[in-house]
Order: sequence, then C-alpha cells, then structure tokens
Amino acid sequence: MVPARAGQTLHLNMNKNELVEFIATSADISKAKAALALEAFTVAVTKSLMKGEDVSLVGFGTFTIAERAARNGRNPLTGASIQIAASRAPKFRAGKALKDAVK
Repeated sequence: MVPARAGQTLHLNMNKNELVEFIATSADISKAKAALALEAFTVAVTKSLMKGEDVSLVGFGTFTIAERAARNGRNPLTGASIQIAASRAPKFRAGKALKDAVK
C-alpha cells in the first residue's frame, strides 16, 4: 500500500477522478497515464470475469463471479409469486492485508 504523500489528502469517499489524481501523485506520473492505467485495470478485470476467470491480487483481494440460482420470490405489492431468473454477478473478496489495514 502506498502511503499518502505530503499535500495529499485521503477522502472517505473517493471517486474516479480523485483516484486517478492519487495514483498520478503517488507514482509520479501524469494524470493522463494514471487514467490509462486505471482504465486498463478495469478492462482487464471485466474481461477476465466475463470469461469466468478470477482475478487475484495477493494481499489486496480477489474478484470473482457469483452464480445465483433461479428462485421463487414474491411481488411486494401484490403478494403474487414470481420466478426470479438465474444470474451472474461480480463479487470482491478482500485479502488479509486489506482487511488488516482497515481494522
């Protein structure tokens, strides 16, 4: 984990632009290159998950796909029984180092 440099502030809720700025400052690269690196990372994770492959970053965490089976549910307005289709959803499981850092 890269600590904040002098003059950097860490936010409680960081958006994409703030993350790009943090990466650029921490890695001493331009914001444009930091934005390209972040975009490449998100594309790589997305493509891997689409193929059904997990993405593991030791110490940080693992991106996986959660398979949700079809099931019966209820319409909350009418109480009628409905069929909820099977689905796949991305999932992130934090690694030990990340868990320890936020304790």
